[in-house]
Amino acid sequence: MSKHRLGILSVVVAVVIMVVPAFAAHAEEASGAYTFPALPYAFDALAPHIDAQTMEIHYSRHHRAYFDNMVKALQGTPHDGQPLEALFAKMSTLPVALRNNGGGHWNHSLFWQIMSPKGGGVPQGDLAKAIEKDFGSFADFQKEFNQAAATRFGSGWAWLSVDAQGKLFVSSTANQDNPLMDVVERRGTPILGLDVWEHAYYLAYQNRRGSYIDAFWQVVDWAAVAERWRAAK
Repeated sequence: MSKHRLGILSVVVAVVIMVVPAFAAHAEEASGAYTFPALPYAFDALAPHIDAQTMEIHYSRHHRAYFDNMVKALQGTPHDGQPLEALFAKMSTLPVALRNNGGGHWNHSLFWQIMSPKGGGVPQGDLAKAIEKDFGSFADFQKEFNQAAATRFGSGWAWLSVDAQGKLFVSSTANQDNPLMDVVERRGTPILGLDVWEHAYYLAYQNRRGSYIDAFWQVVDWAAVAERWRAAK
């Protein structure tokens, strides 16, 4: 093979090596009754709002660790195989390892699904009307959500949830707790969540959590949020 062709081949191989991690398929994987979900887009699909390196580490390492540790915590217990939502309803009686890792797995599974490369904008239709009814306006809702995310001390999540009466509300929870758990102040069904652990944003935003929160709105998949809202009502 000529040096010229060898040089071209080397460039092609280098490009493939760089591109494949960003566009590789992320297939779901089952472990007993529980499933580690497929990421519904490439690692770089949400850039520049959420960068590819953060997505890869967040999904492949952090979320994967929560899933594996959850499976481990459930093995050999009477709770193995039960839906996580049922376990969350009695979380105050269960081990902390299950609270942290079961919550981490469930929360991240929702997080990936409510973002999209085609996201952003504002909600439409009945969800938009419900937000206006319960918050006054979309701007008022967004302000309240931003405040919940920005003021969550340390690590945790900000949520938009539906309560038992069908009313929308904003809350935040520490660590990997969520509004389905019986350990939180206000319970409901989450339809939108934002991870404010530093691993979710520090590579790109460092200590500028507010900038990360602003960027999040550019990738929210309001159609997916509306679908969750309809199911939760």
